[in-house]
Amino acid sequence: MIGSLAIFGFLVGLMIGRLFHPDAMHLKDVDAGDERLVLWFNVEPQVQVSDFQGTFLLRFEGLGRERQGQLQIAGRTANWRVVREGRELEVRVLAARPLRGELTAEEVDGRWRLTVRLAPQ
Repeated sequence: MIGSLAIFGFLVGLMIGRLFHPDAMHLKDVDAGDERLVLWFNVEPQVQVSDFQGTFLLRFEGLGRERQGQLQIAGRTANWRVVREGRELEVRVLAARPLRGELTAEEVDGRWRLTVRLAPQ
C-alpha cells in the first residue's frame, strides 16, 4: 500500500514538473539563401550574437545536430557551420571579410523562424 502511494506521488510529481518546465529549444532546420541564413526552432529562440576575429557567431543553449554549408554574401562564398559546444550550439559564419548581421524572429505555423541577414562590414 505504501509502495503504491509512493509510486503514485512520484508520477504526479513528474506530471506537475512537466507542466512547469519549458520545452528545450531545439534547432530543427537551417536554410541558406543569398546573404541570409534561416534557422527554424520549436520555441522562441534566445540567441547571443558575437563577432570573433571576423567570424559571425550565434550561440544558444539548446538541442540540434551539427551541419554545415555555404552561402553567397556580396557575391562571395561564405561558409557556415553548426557546432556543439557542451550544452550549447554555435552557428559560425566565416567569410573573407568581417560580417555584420541583422536578426528577425517570428512565429510561423507553430514554429519559430530566425532570419539572419548578413552583409560585409
